[in-house]
Amino acid sequence: MDELASPTRPAPSGDLTARLARRLAALRGEAGLTLDQLAERSGISRAALSRFEKGETSPTAEVLGKLCLAYGLSMSRLMAMVEEGFTARVPAAEQPEWRDEATGFTRRVISPAATGLAAEMLQCVLQPGAEIAYDASPVPGLEHHLHLLSGKLLVEVEGVAHDLAAGDTLRYRLEGPTRFAALSKKKPALYVLVLVTP
Repeated sequence: MDELASPTRPAPSGDLTARLARRLAALRGEAGLTLDQLAERSGISRAALSRFEKGETSPTAEVLGKLCLAYGLSMSRLMAMVEEGFTARVPAAEQPEWRDEATGFTRRVISPAATGLAAEMLQCVLQPGAEIAYDASPVPGLEHHLHLLSGKLLVEVEGVAHDLAAGDTLRYRLEGPTRFAALSKKKPALYVLVLVTP
């Protein structure tokens, strides 16, 4: 899969893409890394990293996973850093949604990560026939509870494949790679994922 999603114009300052770009640049600065050093650590090209930080394009789900691994953050923790403010109630209209243009994968943060909370909850949609993969868990031992609401989903956890049907739940602690594939050619896989930081 390409490192870059479809190029776009730089996003407005209030836009999620622009905030993500600023957060990625800040994380690299906080880690004291040059673009070349981050490229070596993450396996993402220097040019792609530069474009992400400038908000010229948005990383795919797989590439964002590599960045989270490089920084030792779960994707939801990174997105929580991008979001501004925290409230107890999260209205549906205010739940941030991120879309991977390359695969059509959408990830809605229905209960965001926050300081003092161990869990976060996501609602994900993987389009028919699409798949995404991550090299490793950004946080070793990260606890996952995945509940498939509709469709069919293959979840491969560290080389072990699990075929899930609607209503099935998969629970695991993650150290290594994962792969998700929507098995139906007509219906997307809709699932809820709860992440619990150790």
